[in-house]
Order: sequence, then C-alpha cells, then structure tokens
Amino acid sequence: MLSVENISYKIGRFELKNISFTVDKGDYFVILGLSGVGKSLLLENLAGLLKPDSGKIFLRGKDISKEKIQDLNISIVYQDAVLFPHKSVYENIAYPLKSRGINNVKELVMKYAAQTGIADKLDRMPETLSGGEIQRTAFARSLASGSDIFLLDEPLSSLDSKSAFELRTLLRKLNREGITIIHVTHSYEEAISLASKIGIMENGKLVHVDLPQEIFKHPKSDFIAHFIGVKNFLKGELKSIPNNDLKEFNVNELSIFTLTDIDDGEAFLMISPDEISISNKTQETSSRNHFKGRITDIAPARIGVDITVNIGLDVIAVISASSLVELDLKIGKEVWINFKASSCKIYK
Repeated sequence: MLSVENISYKIGRFELKNISFTVDKGDYFVILGLSGVGKSLLLENLAGLLKPDSGKIFLRGKDISKEKIQDLNISIVYQDAVLFPHKSVYENIAYPLKSRGINNVKELVMKYAAQTGIADKLDRMPETLSGGEIQRTAFARSLASGSDIFLLDEPLSSLDSKSAFELRTLLRKLNREGITIIHVTHSYEEAISLASKIGIMENGKLVHVDLPQEIFKHPKSDFIAHFIGVKNFLKGELKSIPNNDLKEFNVNELSIFTLTDIDDGEAFLMISPDEISISNKTQETSSRNHFKGRITDIAPARIGVDITVNIGLDVIAVISASSLVELDLKIGKEVWINFKASSCKIYK
C-alpha cells in the first residue's frame, strides 16, 4: 500500500538517511525512537508536508514523493491536535465533508462521531474539551476527510493514563475497521499495545523493522536493549479466575498468574529479569509462579549475568556473578524459577 524507498531529507545538520520500509493495507506500523531522532520529519515527508531530497514514496503503486497532502487521501494528527477553535465539534467533523461536496453531511458526521466515541460532544466548542476528546474529534475529522491512512505524531503523549488507555482502545478499533495507521512515539508501551509491526529509529536512520515479538526478544538497538524489562516479552491469552483477584496468562500450555485489571483476551506480558529468582529446588515463597526448567544459555549482562531458562519457552533472569557461583549454575542444569504475580506487566 505504502512503500518508502531510500528517502533522505536534510535540515540544518540533521539528516534522514536512506530510509526504506513497506506498510501493507491494514497494518498498524509504529515508528519507535527517542526524541530528536527524526520521527516527525519522516512522518511529514510521508504526508507530503516536506519533500524528500532523494528517494521515492509510493502509495498504491503511484509515486507521491512530490505530491501535495490534499491529493494523497492521508490524514496527519499531531500530539496537540489542531481543531478550528471557532467551530463546534460537529462543524469540525463536517468541514471536510462539505469541502468534498458530500450531500449527507449530518448522517456521516453522526456516523464518524459514534465511531470515535464523541457523539455526545457534538455541540461543544474545542476550548471546553479534554485532551482525549480533542484527539477523538481529530480522528473523526480524519475519517470524514475520506482518509484510509492515518499518520499519528505522538498522539497520546500529552494525555493522562486513563485517556491514553481509552485512545489506544479506539485506535485498535479503527485499525480493525480498515484504517491503516503509521504512528510515531517514544513509548515502547504504546508500541507493544498497538503495533502489528515496529520500526526502530535512531539518529535519522530506521535501524530495525520487524514484528513486536522479534523486536523485543532480539533487540538490535541500544534504545530497545536498555529496556531490560522487555527481555521477557510474551504474547498469549489473559483469562479471569473465578472468585480470585488474580488472572491467568496462558502461553505455550503454561499458565502464569498475574495481578492485573486488564480485560480478558489476547494480551502481552512482560517480566523484568531482575524480578525472577533462580533456585536449585522449589522454595516456599510468596511468589505465585514456580516453574522447573533447564538452563539453555548464560551470558554477561550490563549488570550481572543473564540466565536463560527454558520452561516450555525461554525466560531470562538476571543474577549476580557471585550467585552464579554459589548456585553452581551451568548450561544444561535443571533449576526452578520463581516470580510474583505482581511482577507480570500486562499490555493490550
């Protein structure tokens, strides 16, 4: 659907360098990186707001590298979405419909407002809206413009945690309904929660593009690698336990106890390696998760030693060098790993 081939763009001393990737119809592609690495510049090149110095951008097979944004059927939504301040929510959503000469404006405004959860705010003015409501209105206006590709520039970063969670749910819904999304962020939690594919950006370059599981299991970037907690990154099914405040996370025929209020269903689980203990025999502890496994790898870590234990899937624990000696840990040895339900971080 969208193909980027070796685009470069220089502004001052900073440069986007030979960036290439492909986004298929229905993808949720998250570009993840620290501030100042060029994520927004890349997005504005894709939107046609900036023109690449070299390389090409193809949309549905057509070279759009020099096209204007209004000709691309693409919408861009920024961190602080800009609405017409003198127009109501209804009028903001209606504006692109009227500009396109659409007849059934009221019907479509109601449809897009309902789709984005803003139908009860149609008479409100932008100055009276919360940050989350402003973004919902911007998404509804993008739908009204006829766009089937959304370019999102840090759309959740200025929101409180509750609003950000609700907007993530909305974005997943819009993506399932057929909107292709390219979303730039510095938040790996957003990337985990939303992406079907992730691109890691550093110093103007796209250094790694892959599935979320592969990005976090096999990081090729210091930006990802320094998030030590994402070494144990699992995709599975979350399920409530009757009459219990714990839930089960099921993956590869294993059931892991978690303490979370996230809704049941497909989810991701992360456990920081320093939350996992290793012992030579099962122990009586407050930890709810105890698994017997075999050590498959031992490797120096930035701090301590990484121990990979296969319990039906690979789990990494970090221990001190002295503990490695005291426990006499070696590749091939059977051990027990233990961790608390509260150590399991769940994302959807």
